Amino acid sequence: MTAPTTEKKIQTAPTEQTPVTEAQPAPTGTAPSKAPSPRRTLRSIPFAGIVLPLAVFGVVIAAWYAVSYILLDESRRFLMPPPHEVITEGLFGPSATEMWQGLGQTTTVALTGLVIAAAIGVTWAIVMSQSRRAEAALFPYAVFLQCIPVLALVPLVGFWFGFGFSARVFVCVLIALFPLVSNTLFGLKSVDPGMRDLFALHHPSRLTVLRKLELPAAMPSIFVGLRTSAGLSVVGAIVGDFFFKQGTPGIGVLLDNYRSRLQSPELFAAIILASLLGVVVFLIFGWIGNRVVGRWYSK
Repeated sequence: MTAPTTEKKIQTAPTEQTPVTEAQPAPTGTAPSKAPSPRRTLRSIPFAGIVLPLAVFGVVIAAWYAVSYILLDESRRFLMPPPHEVITEGLFGPSATEMWQGLGQTTTVALTGLVIAAAIGVTWAIVMSQSRRAEAALFPYAVFLQCIPVLALVPLVGFWFGFGFSARVFVCVLIALFPLVSNTLFGLKSVDPGMRDLFALHHPSRLTVLRKLELPAAMPSIFVGLRTSAGLSVVGAIVGDFFFKQGTPGIGVLLDNYRSRLQSPELFAAIILASLLGVVVFLIFGWIGNRVVGRWYSK
């Protein structure tokens, strides 16, 4: 009676050990297969960063032509002239010279205002980062400046700075200041606490901590603020042109002139140039940020 039981145990033993044999690692030389991630699949597409934006651009141009020639009558086509008329009559037409000169003037005003806003904003944020009382006393005024309607200050700005270059730069500084203050303050206060404790072991001065720890750690946030403020400074230069028309005319003055004269191709060309200026300034500061901070931050 005992012999059959022993045979059953011997026969069932291999079946119990089969999962252990299957769980053994694969032999050397064979790599486990991995499912391709969506990010790698997208990056494997050749020229994906160029082809996809160009495809969207083609759709926009096609829709623009459809509106000009299908939805609008010939008598109302001045409301949205076709793209080729914007290029031939606007960018390269009789008004091209004054348009490019206006673009240069707007660029000068925007960059001057951005440099001044960067100096004031970074200094303001450094002062607030050194003391909680300073932050409690000064940060509400940064928010207050951001919330002031620019149009409400136009008469005062004209009285204070005249109606030329200085008034336009002041408007740029006013619009571009808050992103620099807020982003720089965020970067200065986001330092790793472990790094602060490590620095505290050597009893450094506040200036040493600021120069060697806080400012390098805040660089990514500072460049985010610079990129945001760069676009806003272009907007400020154009807004200033609308109201302060003395001196060399910028893109804003030309926009107002083309609107009053119903010069649609020139108006659209000036709008495109102003938009491209903001994009170029944004990309330049993004490129500088990648060089200063390093490629690790953009990944």
